[in-house]
Amino acid sequence: MRKYLLLLTIAVLHFTAIRSQNVVSVTYGGEKTKQELTTIFGLPLIKYGARYYVVKYTSTDAKGQPDTLSGLLAVPIAPGFSFARLIYQHGTADCKTCVPSSYGKEGGAEGQVGLLLGGLGFISILPDYVGMGSGRGFQTYVHAKTLESATMDMVRALEPWLKNNNLPYNEQIFITGYSQGGYASMVFHKYLESASNTDYQVTAAAHLSGPYNLSGVMRDVIIGNTAYEYPAYIPNTILGFQEAYGDLFTSMNEVFKPEYIDDITKYYNGGLSITGLNDRLYQKLIALTGSAVGKRMLQDDFLEKFIQDPENRANVILRENDVYDWAPKAPTRIFYCKGDDQVPYLNSTTAHAAMQARGATMLVTTDLNSGADHGQCYVPAMTSTIFFFLSLQKISVSTSETTTAALLNLSPNPVAEATLASGFLPFSEVWISDLHGRLVERGTAGEFGQLVIYAQYWQPGIYLVYGKDSAGKSATIKMIKL
Repeated sequence: MRKYLLLLTIAVLHFTAIRSQNVVSVTYGGEKTKQELTTIFGLPLIKYGARYYVVKYTSTDAKGQPDTLSGLLAVPIAPGFSFARLIYQHGTADCKTCVPSSYGKEGGAEGQVGLLLGGLGFISILPDYVGMGSGRGFQTYVHAKTLESATMDMVRALEPWLKNNNLPYNEQIFITGYSQGGYASMVFHKYLESASNTDYQVTAAAHLSGPYNLSGVMRDVIIGNTAYEYPAYIPNTILGFQEAYGDLFTSMNEVFKPEYIDDITKYYNGGLSITGLNDRLYQKLIALTGSAVGKRMLQDDFLEKFIQDPENRANVILRENDVYDWAPKAPTRIFYCKGDDQVPYLNSTTAHAAMQARGATMLVTTDLNSGADHGQCYVPAMTSTIFFFLSLQKISVSTSETTTAALLNLSPNPVAEATLASGFLPFSEVWISDLHGRLVERGTAGEFGQLVIYAQYWQPGIYLVYGKDSAGKSATIKMIKL
């Protein structure tokens, strides 16, 4: 499903091997200042600059064999603070390298969401998925197990790297994604709340316009008689499941009619983007059959078994990858738009009904704009998600890398209007937060390691002044505001 960035629209799924999760490489990509991010997104809520890295890590491929996968990491530029981790799952990629880790290159535009989230105070983790980015093979599109493994392995692999690089994180975990990413975020949320996971607790999740009900709602799209403007999703799904399971067909001729195979094969081999495939299939369906009804590209025998036999292999696989019929425990939002032309809104409403029937108590499902199509729904969905997550976000001063300040001094302290802070490393940044870790002010020490803190309009209470002391060590000192 096409991908869209917040306030910047762009052309916006079976194995049992034991996995190891280690960082192979983390490569600095660049950074944006708070002012640059505010200008890009027009969002005054941005509190920090953000730095981003291309991550490669050990995981497994579609067959459960060792592989090196990739993703993007974006972190707030705010030394001395601990942040929540936010896992963002990307939408359908136009090509193998059109993924978050390609941010700054052609096709990597969705990676910019990571910088937005970093600027909002989240350590943002954006996996590319199995078969995408540096991963070998074809993408395992809407395949739950490999989406789960690619994401979990990236989260685990990054933990020691973040600690070793003075990028502390707290216990909070947020999860979101749009379109295919909405499906992937639902998959990962369900996994973290399953008995298989004992290490992580989901703080909140928001799943946006995803195809959660594959065996019902999305199957109806495939076998229906209504024209569908996005027929390329049908072979993309079939090829992805073939990559994961290996037994859906032995030859494409068993599934697709001959007149469509050349284009599908070219796409499979990387010679066409999914947009290019979609354009060709759409035009060819109209030219040959009079309407873009997706099932018309399927072989009659394959289609008849798919429609008539509930135990047909394709039907079994679709049911196995459904992700709508469970009960989330953490605060959860499902956002959608009723006018969605790519992912029918019934995916969201059937998920809501099934989850409520299973006892979900902190679930809210919202139609954000009944007239919006799939692309138009992204901005309100991500905006609503951001406000939801910010209401639960925890930012705190990191105790893992700071010491009490033997060299720092505030005079006077307590403070009525202003105080002279001294003992800092010359020209180093100084940060001031409240006891909840919320940034109040920041500045730069002068040539002699001093700066004046003007606090006359601050609320009375205790604040923490953080920076590098004159010996170059991280340190904090308490400031009392009268």
